[in-house]
Amino acid sequence: MWGQGQIMGVFKSLIFLLSFQLLYVAKGSMVWLNGSGYEDLVVAINPSVPEDIYIIPNTMTMIKDASKYLFEATKHRFFFKSVKIILPKTWKKNSSYSRLKTESYNKADVIIADPYLKYGDDPYTLQYGGCGEKGRYIHFTPNFLLTNSLDKVYGERGRVFVHEWAHLRWGVFDEYNSNAPFYVSEKASVEATRCSAGVTGKPVFQKCIGNQCETRECQYDGQLYEAGCVFVPDLNQNSKNSIMYMQYLSSVVEFCDKNTHNYEAPNMQNKMCNYKSTWEVIMESADFRNSSVVNGLAPPFETTFQILQTQDRAVALVLDVSGSMASYNRITNLRTAAEVFLIQIIEIGSKVGIVTFESSAYERSPLVQITSDKTRQNLVQYLPTTASGGTNICAGIEKGLQIITKAIGTTYGSEIVLLTDGEDTGMAACRERVKESGAIIHTIALGPSAAKELEEFSNITGGLQLYAVDTDVPSKLMEAFSEITTGSGDISEQSIQLESKDQNIVSSGWMNNTVTIDKTVGNDTFFVFSWSTKQPLFFLRDPKGRVYGSSDFTVDSSNLKTARLSINGTAEVGDWHYYIQNVDTIAQVISVTVTSRAASSNIPPVTVQAYMERAKIAPNPVVVYAEVSQGFLPVLGATVIATIEKDGAAAVSLPLLDNGAGADMTKNDGIYSRYFTSLTAGGRYSLKVSAQGRNQTIRLGLRRNRALYIPGYIENGKIQMNAPRPEFADEEIQANLGSFSRTSTSSINLDSSGNSPSLPAGFPPSKITDLDAYIENETIVLTWTAPGGDLDSGKADHYIIKSSANLLGLRDEFDNAASVDSRLIPQEAGSRETLEFKPENLKIENGTVIYIAIRAVDDTNLISDTSNIAKATWFIPPKASVPSDDEGNTSDGINITLIVAVVAGCVVLVCIIVSSTVCILQNQKKRRDPAIRM
Repeated sequence: MWGQGQIMGVFKSLIFLLSFQLLYVAKGSMVWLNGSGYEDLVVAINPSVPEDIYIIPNTMTMIKDASKYLFEATKHRFFFKSVKIILPKTWKKNSSYSRLKTESYNKADVIIADPYLKYGDDPYTLQYGGCGEKGRYIHFTPNFLLTNSLDKVYGERGRVFVHEWAHLRWGVFDEYNSNAPFYVSEKASVEATRCSAGVTGKPVFQKCIGNQCETRECQYDGQLYEAGCVFVPDLNQNSKNSIMYMQYLSSVVEFCDKNTHNYEAPNMQNKMCNYKSTWEVIMESADFRNSSVVNGLAPPFETTFQILQTQDRAVALVLDVSGSMASYNRITNLRTAAEVFLIQIIEIGSKVGIVTFESSAYERSPLVQITSDKTRQNLVQYLPTTASGGTNICAGIEKGLQIITKAIGTTYGSEIVLLTDGEDTGMAACRERVKESGAIIHTIALGPSAAKELEEFSNITGGLQLYAVDTDVPSKLMEAFSEITTGSGDISEQSIQLESKDQNIVSSGWMNNTVTIDKTVGNDTFFVFSWSTKQPLFFLRDPKGRVYGSSDFTVDSSNLKTARLSINGTAEVGDWHYYIQNVDTIAQVISVTVTSRAASSNIPPVTVQAYMERAKIAPNPVVVYAEVSQGFLPVLGATVIATIEKDGAAAVSLPLLDNGAGADMTKNDGIYSRYFTSLTAGGRYSLKVSAQGRNQTIRLGLRRNRALYIPGYIENGKIQMNAPRPEFADEEIQANLGSFSRTSTSSINLDSSGNSPSLPAGFPPSKITDLDAYIENETIVLTWTAPGGDLDSGKADHYIIKSSANLLGLRDEFDNAASVDSRLIPQEAGSRETLEFKPENLKIENGTVIYIAIRAVDDTNLISDTSNIAKATWFIPPKASVPSDDEGNTSDGINITLIVAVVAGCVVLVCIIVSSTVCILQNQKKRRDPAIRM
């Protein structure tokens, strides 16, 4: 029977599910399933990759092979039907290459790019979310595609592709664990972490000095094998699974299913998917539900490929100037933010035009190529300054498509930035026109009444969906425009937002702060100060002490509430201090915006990407993510703050964490996460993420979820070792980042119907995902990260701790398991919890295995999901074995056992002689010493 708290939790979860429909779709995949064939899979080559004639055919061969392997692995259910490969615009032009439509590098499913700092060629898939949630992209290096010898350590490329595709498409996880390659099984033996447990092989330790390597049997270090011990599989074996463990083996053609799954293995699949097999997770996917088995031994279609090539940007600003834009300072803020886009954001070489619309639409400027600061300034003159009339969004879009066609002869691959604050019931009239145009529509919803259909236009074209709340200053709109950068993948071209801050300053009050310019940025650096009523007093000091006063800034005569400073050359690295005083007699809002570009095309800048989505697990809260990286390496140790706003509600700020607890799925992967529980109603929410790093705390890490590097194999009884996996010392990947500041913006739209029930009063504590257990002095020690009272915020009221000798029994029948007596008072979310206890009615002896799980309960009796299940073991390794008679026979016929017996006999004879001699000497001594005789 369920308790009252559980019933309440389920009821509130159902209410929450019914209350909202998620309209927001992140930048990402446009793959769709046509029957059983995946269409429009996009592979994109990074602009930094030198042109190589073999990359394209090798990529095609990999995916063709993958299609056949996927078809077999999914029991004739899925294959790859059509693929698009995007080439950089720097590669040679070819008449056979097509122009992009809505495809782009930053929405690609597969990225081909060199690793930053040359940390190796491990394929990996970037995954933000939990079990069953799609990943972001697969990353292959050019070297992986070009070097055939890497097949020996990763397996055939087509097989590796299917392994990564399962991560990307179905949200399954690896069944190996490089950090825990072995575990103590329930049968009191040390086993390799693998699935299935039927994969045969042996543990091997390899020691290398220079190029000379030797192998030996692994030795025990405590309860497990020594560090550096690896499992080497038999090359020829009968095991058919699993692809998420070792697709390298030719016999492996299946995913582990319910019957073959190794639930004991301490791997990510078990941890993230609650001990379900990969095939069970795949069967629960929408793809599986919407497909059926295909008759035949091979895919019914061979994979087709289309080669596309990136071109220069062609962008039309389509701006609302209807009567409502005259309210709340909107038209002034629009002009200022669009000016920032034209002067600071849009890349050199791009073509930009301007359209305004109200009841009708008007061409303000045709598309003009950005070739200099002068062309940027000329475009600014055409930005609107007044507002009146109705709202006809379709007219604006049609005019935008017309000026694009006039300039480049097509609308394929072009972009429209559509900004509006009003509703328009006629938007459906141009839906098909938008869909067929091949243009990407980025939408900016301004204020609380912007058309609810906006997001649909972005969804069907792959554009960004942005939202800005009404404020007295333009900073919110600037943040939105700053996100609309090139999708070509050339990060050196892109504008990067270092700072965006606004504050209400009392009369005579100061706004003093610091912006850090690190060594990865500094070109095209701009400081923009804006105010709501009267120009403040302000000055800026660079790291060397040079002061820039008001006279160094430019104030446009047509926009008297904004001042801009452009830093010549590359800005000085270090902390820039700004000081702004409100000299008005009343309080006013003042904002600061700072943008820059990469200092060098050879060194990728630190970037942050903000992202919000609804979690799939009930009660389906919103999860906030911020990915902080340099190149393809995660940045660790940053301070990341998310600020979430909605018109009519107070802003909410919360720190995002990379601790592997609560909303954060993986510790130290550079993805900082948190649940957002302060939902006040449906509608749009804007997200701003601020990431800062300081010298002493920041370092780079390696990507998680990397493909298994096969250490070697056994063939005909002989061990063949591959070259050791390249290892990297911390100092090799840390790369002195210095301090940095970054800002990124995103949004989400939760659309509620007027008849929907109200929001739930609260959320249960989040699931504990990092529970660990070990035995010490016949005591079990538990450690975990405290959840909150509402998911990962606040603190829980108490814990329910259970133990069992059966893992699946504990998972499925938690309430019936034995209770652990705990009076532990939960700490604040994110704190480290520790509990020691002695199990009742259980004697800890060799071979003891005990499983423990936890649920957290809040003060309203809402209960969390069951934690990951921790295993505590007590295992005494066997002593080194004596070779058997068979093993004693060497090839030259000498019997090792006989030699051992002879040696043992000699030892016994020597011992007898020594003992006799000692006894004689002691008897002589006793006769001399009366004290000893007693």
